[in-house]
Amino acid sequence: MGRGKIEIKRIENATNRQVTYSKRRNGIFKKAQELTVLCDAKVSLIMFSSTGKFHEFISPNISTKAFFDLYQKTTGTDLWISHYEKMQENYRRLKEINKKSRREIRQRMGGDLDDLNIKELQALEAKMDSSLVAIRDRKVRNLEERHANLVFDLETKLDQQDGIVESEGYYNEAANGASNLHALRLYQIHHPNLVLHHGGRFDSSDLRLA
Repeated sequence: MGRGKIEIKRIENATNRQVTYSKRRNGIFKKAQELTVLCDAKVSLIMFSSTGKFHEFISPNISTKAFFDLYQKTTGTDLWISHYEKMQENYRRLKEINKKSRREIRQRMGGDLDDLNIKELQALEAKMDSSLVAIRDRKVRNLEERHANLVFDLETKLDQQDGIVESEGYYNEAANGASNLHALRLYQIHHPNLVLHHGGRFDSSDLRLA
C-alpha cells in the first residue's frame, strides 16, 4: 500500500514541524545539487526556519556575489540602491554636523562673527557663559577632591604618631592648612581668575586677581 497523501497546511506541533522542515530542506538541497551537476545550472537557495535559523545552498560553479550580479543584470534591478542612498544621506548628515561644529569652534575663538545677527551673537555668548560655568565647577570639584585627599593623608599621619605630644603642633599646622584650603575654595568660586604664589602653597596674603 502506498503512503497516504499529506494535507498541505501548517503543522501545529512544533517538534513535528521542525522535523518536517529539516527533512524537506535536505531534499531540496539534494535536488539543487543534482541540477547543478546534471544540467550545469547555477542554483541559489536561501532558507529561514520558523525559529529564524538560516540555511543556504549555492552552486559551486558561482559565487554569491556573482549570482546576485547576474540576477540584477537579468532582471534590470538594483538590490543595493536603497542601502547606498541611506549611506549617502548619513554621510551628508555627518558632514553637515562636522561643518557646524568647526564653525562653532571658530566663533568661540573670535572668528566668523561678521555674518551673525544679534540673536545669534547672544546665543553664542550664552553658550560661552555655560562653558565657563562648567569649567569653573569642574575646577572647584577637583580642588575639593585634593582638599579631601590632603585631610585624609594628614589624619593618617597623625594616627601613626601613637599619641605623641609633639604631634599636637603638627596637627595644628595641618588644621591651619586645611582651613586655608577651604578658604581658597570659597574665594575661588567668586573669583575664578585666582592666582597662587609661593610654589602653589596657599596663603591668604597671596590672593590676587589675574
